[in-house]
Amino acid sequence: MGPLMRDKRVLADLALLLAAVVWGGAFSTQRVAAAHLGHFLYNGLRFLLAVAVLLPFTRGRGDFTRFEWRGGVLAGVLLAAAAALQQAGIASTTAGKAGFITSLYVVLVPLLLALIWHRWPHWTAWIASGVATVGLFFLSVQGAWTLAPGDGLELAGAVLWALHVIVIGRLSARADALRLSLVQYLVCGVLNLALGLTLEWGTLDGIPAAWWAIVYGGVFSVGLGYTLQVYGQKVAPATDAAIVLSLEAVFAALGGWLLLDEALTPVQILGCALMMAGVLLAQVSTLRRSRTE
Repeated sequence: MGPLMRDKRVLADLALLLAAVVWGGAFSTQRVAAAHLGHFLYNGLRFLLAVAVLLPFTRGRGDFTRFEWRGGVLAGVLLAAAAALQQAGIASTTAGKAGFITSLYVVLVPLLLALIWHRWPHWTAWIASGVATVGLFFLSVQGAWTLAPGDGLELAGAVLWALHVIVIGRLSARADALRLSLVQYLVCGVLNLALGLTLEWGTLDGIPAAWWAIVYGGVFSVGLGYTLQVYGQKVAPATDAAIVLSLEAVFAALGGWLLLDEALTPVQILGCALMMAGVLLAQVSTLRRSRTE
């Protein structure tokens, strides 16, 4: 790996790390929004706000290509479904738990690559999946050792987030980062807003109370965070990007503690530790290959 490529990789990893910080903080604002707005409405408003904020920056960057439109539509549909499940789940779980469960996509990415593209992971990935699953159980248990309703939705969303990471990794190398981001935001925003106006119109009066959460979600979480993800994945492989992005779980727990006075029990802290162990173990073979190269 030459000096120029190393520099690009460092910048890519820093972009992904900043995205993780922004996304981690967003879990707390999403909990606030969930108390006032339907999840489809919130997502629709914040993603379309991101489109409005970023659209002026596309001037002078050339026309949208057919590849960017097609790829952006696919990424946007995945993003819409994943964001809807995440926002619906966060209404009945904590910001910290939602962040850690979402981080399971770091284990799911190599597994889905194996199932769909027949790129089988190292044997450590299978052990990592088991360790992370046990951690998920410990993290999500309540007094009666049951899963909170929102935890299941967050887990289903983690599968879609993993698919989204894989798709962005395959699209970003051939597309302009900003134009690809805008197409997926537009698709995601329109789909969510259409469903929100149809199913959740009764929550529209919650916009004044949740306006600041919409602004943070649109300008920072979407406009900045997801654009940094596309930029970072132009250089970083999907599995490597996933481990950096998974650090959003740490920042989500920190944000829940600072902003919402959330706390984790000793059993749930053990679950966090097991999940992070699974996350790191899943990357062992990838890190070894990268070091060899």
